[in-house]
Amino acid sequence: MAQLWGGRFTKETDQLVYNFNASISFDQKFYKQDIRGSIAHVTMLASVGVLTEEERDQIIDGLKGISKDIQTGAVEITSEYEDIHSFVEANLIDRIGDVGKKLHTGRSRNDQVALDMKLYTRDEIVDIKYLLKELMETLHRIMKEHIDTFMPGFTHLQKAQPVTLAHHVGAYMEMFKRDYSRLTDIYDRMNYCPLGAGALAGTTYPLDREQTASLLNFYGPTLNSMDSVSDRDYVIELLSALSTIMMHLSRFSEEVIIWNSNEYKFVSIDDGFSTGSSIMPQKKNPDIAELVRGKTGRVYGALTSILTTMKGIPLAYNKDMQEDKELTFDAIDTVKGCISLFNGMMNTMTFNKPQMEKSAKHGFTNATDAADYLVNHGVPFRDAHGIVGQLVLLCLDKHISLDELPLDEYQKISPAFEEDIYDAISMKTCVEKRNTIGAPGRDAMKKVIAINDTYLANLK
Repeated sequence: MAQLWGGRFTKETDQLVYNFNASISFDQKFYKQDIRGSIAHVTMLASVGVLTEEERDQIIDGLKGISKDIQTGAVEITSEYEDIHSFVEANLIDRIGDVGKKLHTGRSRNDQVALDMKLYTRDEIVDIKYLLKELMETLHRIMKEHIDTFMPGFTHLQKAQPVTLAHHVGAYMEMFKRDYSRLTDIYDRMNYCPLGAGALAGTTYPLDREQTASLLNFYGPTLNSMDSVSDRDYVIELLSALSTIMMHLSRFSEEVIIWNSNEYKFVSIDDGFSTGSSIMPQKKNPDIAELVRGKTGRVYGALTSILTTMKGIPLAYNKDMQEDKELTFDAIDTVKGCISLFNGMMNTMTFNKPQMEKSAKHGFTNATDAADYLVNHGVPFRDAHGIVGQLVLLCLDKHISLDELPLDEYQKISPAFEEDIYDAISMKTCVEKRNTIGAPGRDAMKKVIAINDTYLANLK
């Protein structure tokens, strides 16, 4: 068992205890970050005279060799080491001898693991933002293509008022824009370097923490060594943001599932993102949408877990904090996979425009506009509301829409109706006269699309 702390102990750790304590099975995931942090650390140590330039170069060459060999498979990370830090250090000593033992000068595993987790999390935030940008570009394309695709808007899962597919998809566009912004905020807030904090109280070596932070592209060093090694706020914030992303994906997935049903037939999901039934040959199931919806709870679980872990931990570092990794790694991988697959599904999906418009008409989504028509002809709104309610009952009895009801039937209930009622309640009129910013009208949607054009073009 390779470990960094054996001098204090008079007998070996029990194997079960060692296995329970070890983190190599999962923290090997950030070997690149560990080696990158070590290269920055020894570069700084040489600049302040703790290491010679020759020692620095030997260590850096050894570290780069280890990284290359891991990537090519020439070296395998094995469970005989307690964690990735001991693996790297032991391999370095094997390669360059006693000079490798100087790698750990002026730092602790506490600030080392804090650094590795920050570097890894920071890298993953960049990747997730890129995937969100790709998804938003797909939604933006759909909005541009479907500015005149009429469909029912819903409240309480009841058809309410007519909107367009561009407007409906645009609601999710706004959600994902907020998600992107949250990730940017988290990146900025966490981007301070804990390396040099030591175990909890710094070190007596003349470290240049500003230099280390700069080498690793941090804004600067953290300002309290105790907080540096025990801070996991950025993990909690990330998991909270990932949970919100999954909630948005899950809501959208639920709608896709409904739209794909035989009753609605609003969409056709590409065969590459669907599956069939083992017994029912007619089935084409929206499995990607269902799996995204199902995996949301998995990400929520990671957030609940780390919040529960951190709630009773006194300063500074405690071994409980090792629990920040596995579930975070899993949540990140889950979210990245879900965004990518959901984007692929949306990017290849086709929309049944005639069916969407038909559904809006037969859902009486233009009933409010019929009432507004009466108000504009001098009928008090409360009376107009009751008149249109009677018209809806009549249409239900005849199994027709308001658009199909003959004018004489309108006039039997209210003489205020004239021939222009049909234009007033057409889907085109109902939607296009709603042109305040944020509404589904064509002019309003064009303004929003232009805003989103600029927004996407300026994303880093």
